[in-house]
Amino acid sequence: MAIEQEHSAQHDDTNQPEGVGRILIVDDDAEIIDSVRYALESKGYSVSIARDGNQGLAMIDRENPDLVILDMMMPKRSGFLVMENLRRTRETPIKVIMITANEGSRHKAYAEMLGVDDYLRKPFPMEQLLTSVSNILS
Repeated sequence: MAIEQEHSAQHDDTNQPEGVGRILIVDDDAEIIDSVRYALESKGYSVSIARDGNQGLAMIDRENPDLVILDMMMPKRSGFLVMENLRRTRETPIKVIMITANEGSRHKAYAEMLGVDDYLRKPFPMEQLLTSVSNILS
């Protein structure tokens, strides 16, 4: 089976309670990427990484993940521009959790208008992110 061969290097525990879904993290902060990736993989999720908005869009088109965890402020293309592009070009909306260090309520309102499934302000408890991911993918 091709999928087993692809993920053989990242063999997941067989008794994974939540491990459903392919998740793309789009963020330029290495610490955020590492901690979120570790938490998600420990729950059995398959995780890919993009380090800017342009790379994120390309990977979304190529991999069609079940969920995107999207940073708002990034080089090359912000999370908002990624969301605008996704809403314009995809027939079926993709599930998105936007994460940001920005405190502005206008930004949250705009993200919600673009259709994000959740909006988390950094720093957030990892358990809050994991609960959101589980709820969105179930």
